[in-house]
Amino acid sequence: MIKKILIPLLFFVFTTSPLLAASTSSNDTVKKNIISSYKSAENRIKKAKKLEKKGKTDKALKLYKKAFIFLKKANLEKPIDPNTLNYLGFTSRKLGNFEDAEVYYLLGLSLDPDHNGINEYLGELYVVTKRIDLAKERLQVLKSCDCEEYSELKEIIDGTKKSKY
Repeated sequence: MIKKILIPLLFFVFTTSPLLAASTSSNDTVKKNIISSYKSAENRIKKAKKLEKKGKTDKALKLYKKAFIFLKKANLEKPIDPNTLNYLGFTSRKLGNFEDAEVYYLLGLSLDPDHNGINEYLGELYVVTKRIDLAKERLQVLKSCDCEEYSELKEIIDGTKKSKY
């Protein structure tokens, strides 16, 4: 029930943002801003993942927070992009905002049901929130992709690899 309400609501919010009006700047400038915001977030996420592996959780969390801000900006500039929604879900999950993460992931899957990253990360969220049956559904979606997302999620479900949110 809540998913049926939230997804259309989020779509409305994202697509009616006043920041979407590109009348004051050229399309090239808007595209550069989108790429810049998304790339800035992506770079912070990569650094945060490395810090997490080294056990520097506090520093990683600060980078995830900064990445989330850049992703929100990228999402306002170009709403409803599955890759941006994937990372919004990912950073939300890393920051412990599981409900928000699930909304972002589900919105992303409504646009691209076969998105490997979203399916893996949503599966990880389901494991962390003890909804193993739903995690296994995400694994089934990834089964035929012959990709690292499948093997990573499988290891987490099987318990041979631990998920850090």
